[in-house]
Amino acid sequence: MTVGLQFPDGFVWGAATAAYQIEGAAHDDGRGASIWDTFSRTPGKVFAGHTGDVACDHYHRYPDDVRLMADLGLHAYRFSISWPRLRPDGTGPVNPRGLDFYDRLVDELIGRGIDPIVTLYHWDLPQTLEDRGGWASRDTASWFAEYAAAAYTRLGDRVSTWTTLNEPWCSAYLGYAAGVHAPGRRDPADAFAAVHHLLLGHGLATRALRAAGAEKVGITLNPAAVLPADPQSAADAEAVRIVDGLSNRIFLDPILAGGYPPDVLEHMRRFTDLAFLQDGDEKAIAAPIDLLGINYYSPTYVAGRPGAPGGGPAHPGTEGILFLPPAGPLTEMGWQIEPAGLTALLERIGRDYPGTPLYITENGAAFDDKAGPDGQVADADRISYLDGHLRAVHTAIERGVDVRGYLVWSLMDNFEWAEGYRKRFGIIHVDYQTQRRTPKDSALWYRDVIARNGLPS
Repeated sequence: MTVGLQFPDGFVWGAATAAYQIEGAAHDDGRGASIWDTFSRTPGKVFAGHTGDVACDHYHRYPDDVRLMADLGLHAYRFSISWPRLRPDGTGPVNPRGLDFYDRLVDELIGRGIDPIVTLYHWDLPQTLEDRGGWASRDTASWFAEYAAAAYTRLGDRVSTWTTLNEPWCSAYLGYAAGVHAPGRRDPADAFAAVHHLLLGHGLATRALRAAGAEKVGITLNPAAVLPADPQSAADAEAVRIVDGLSNRIFLDPILAGGYPPDVLEHMRRFTDLAFLQDGDEKAIAAPIDLLGINYYSPTYVAGRPGAPGGGPAHPGTEGILFLPPAGPLTEMGWQIEPAGLTALLERIGRDYPGTPLYITENGAAFDDKAGPDGQVADADRISYLDGHLRAVHTAIERGVDVRGYLVWSLMDNFEWAEGYRKRFGIIHVDYQTQRRTPKDSALWYRDVIARNGLPS
């Protein structure tokens, strides 16, 4: 088949996962409890009481999973390290058996020609640290930097790309304001403190990794493509400014522009006195990075409407803003499918924060996948979703945005946080009763995209 859209030479193709979602082995080899172990056991928090105790049993099945990655031709695999597996109490001695697992995984990947990309924090804070204040406590930022240095000491000779945090928006707002993710708190003041301490932890960890000799260091955000319901409406434009500040600029500006935007600080003062913001913090957060990971799934449309309830506890202080319900084709998560939103987002970031290479570190969709009688998993909707979003990435590249790679979410079906196991994002189907893996049609399609470094006409 002829290639219609060719991606640049050296474009990185990969897939992504997260430790708590796939590893299982929750009580093996000295692993401590995380906030998600606690949260998933809290009645009513996770669908059907599902937990990550077994998940995809990747901890024991990683050689076969890496073989599947190699069969697809992946260039890179983004995975997260479990902080409580490495340091069970968060701050004490390193657990050698926990490190041994990641040692073996990295060696297996390299042996198959797959570049390991490490995420140091994908939401599984040690429960012992949550008991001491969690991300609302400044100490957690320092402990995170120590943990980062410990991970690098063992793996840094083979892992060249390190990302500190995954989606701090979710950690802070969903975990500390809305209470729908671990640790389940509902206090906007704690959420804004968590935002700052997550960013501070990123900055301190970046310094620690640099000092140890790390080649490439970055962070992964989930910036929102915030769009006005009416592009001609001044009220809608004001709604975009507020939501963009809370969703995007509160993270992007400290990391890439040297400090918090004044309007965002003013918004935060509605809930907190900002006592957590100390001299030197913004300089630490702005430590130079080599890449910015972008996770994108769906756009956000807003309108200025007096009396509207706002976006709920996950968007503190957005009263008077209407968050429009998703329209058009939706995924099983109820998320609007709009690839053009990804192009717009990439162009905006490339324009407002030039000079930092971008990678799509997550993009994908949940659909109601079922294996047929012959074992085949036909997921044409996912193929259509991925094809549309890859074309959106290509458009951004054509328009001058420095996008260097794409990692599909996710390699395999897994524990989807508060949704448990009922939502499937993987390009590889997992039978949770038998742990059998079956590449879906989307996996075979993605294999061909990688092989041709492009898409058909």
